[in-house]
Amino acid sequence: MGWAAVKITADTNLLLRDALRDDRHQSRLAAKTLQEADLVAVPIATLCEFVWVLRQGYKKPVGEIAHSIRTLLRSASVKTNRPAAEAGLSLLEAGGDFADGAIAYEGNWLGAEEFVSFDRQAVLLLKSQGNRARLLS
Repeated sequence: MGWAAVKITADTNLLLRDALRDDRHQSRLAAKTLQEADLVAVPIATLCEFVWVLRQGYKKPVGEIAHSIRTLLRSASVKTNRPAAEAGLSLLEAGGDFADGAIAYEGNWLGAEEFVSFDRQAVLLLKSQGNRARLLS
């Protein structure tokens, strides 16, 4: 019988257990699963949730969160929408939300010309990065 490639989609909890190492059994199992997979698909929604949980639930600093994501993205087996992830990281490191950066990027990719929001900070940060953005008030 031949060898079969292991291709998985990573759930947010899998990434959190590996990054946080806060549950001995689950953290070990998460690390093993990620290391043994030939392909680890990481949807942008998973990264958005990962950032939110680390910021809101665990009160982790932005630099630590960005480092965790960049470490993950350096893995040859990880597949994600890298430009969207980089856009999210750029906004996160500028003081905004990862999700807003990723959303703006994906919106442009889908053909939109302008990010529209009630979120003043997101609009200001996106504009400061050269994106078209409009605040509704």
